[in-house]
Amino acid sequence: MQIKFLTEYIEKMKQNPVKKVAAIHDLSGFGRSSLTVVIPVLSSMGFQVCPLPTAVLSTHSQFSDYHFVDLTEHLPHIMHHWKSLNLSFDAIYSGFLGSSKQIDMVVKFIDDFSGDDTIVLIDPVLGDNGKLYGPFDQSMVDEMRKLVSKAHIITPNITEVGLLLEDDPLMIKDTDDAINAIHRLAAFGPEIIVITSVPDGAEGKTSVIAHNKNDERYWKVPVDYLPAAYPGTGDTFASVLLGCLLQGDNLPMSLDRAVHFISHGVRSTFGFSYDEKEGILLEKVLPTLNSMVQINSYEVLKHK
Repeated sequence: MQIKFLTEYIEKMKQNPVKKVAAIHDLSGFGRSSLTVVIPVLSSMGFQVCPLPTAVLSTHSQFSDYHFVDLTEHLPHIMHHWKSLNLSFDAIYSGFLGSSKQIDMVVKFIDDFSGDDTIVLIDPVLGDNGKLYGPFDQSMVDEMRKLVSKAHIITPNITEVGLLLEDDPLMIKDTDDAINAIHRLAAFGPEIIVITSVPDGAEGKTSVIAHNKNDERYWKVPVDYLPAAYPGTGDTFASVLLGCLLQGDNLPMSLDRAVHFISHGVRSTFGFSYDEKEGILLEKVLPTLNSMVQINSYEVLKHK
């Protein structure tokens, strides 16, 4: 019996020796964000990243006068070719989309390329600091709710929570507000809801608040504060979170590892005289992804 199991396991590994992640994001030529962080992070963690670019930008949108190429019309052709290859993925991770028209395409992608064990993580990229990102309008918000309903995991920031709930984009002022928002977001269907950048006491301090409706537990991981704002940290956080889950970590440990990796990246970057818009110096901290986590700072939250 043991020999038969081992033989079947080896044959399965021959077919899929490395887990595959479909990464549906934009590609920005300069500034560490989206695919330029998703690919190195997940590759460093041992996964094959298969990018499905939604747009090409000369830089990410925090730079002025960037050139934007919408790839909406090309996505069906790429998807058709992948379908002809009988591809399937261990995870599907969707982030920045080039237009609201792409939502239905990503929904179809999830339906066509998911297996029974595929993790679907949707980062509903819409805006930050209380407002929509430059390329988007209300139609993107309206359509994004449809995509969120297909997710196992969502990772919105507090602005995106407000937009999805048709509420004040700055509605979340503390942990209790985040928990209340999680209750409302759960109606869309995700099993795991992770809200980033939740205000936490002192000015500038934030936390990540998460909930897994399968065990009804709430988790909190505090985030170190430095007076800097680096774009692309949300993409990096979600990539590490997904990678940890694919490696077999539980939710609180995955959150912990993702937060500490971001904190390490920010601290490694902050000491340099450096344009924040370029993002954290990812190249300096990537090797730490495979280091043993020494500090466990997650908390279990009591809720009413």
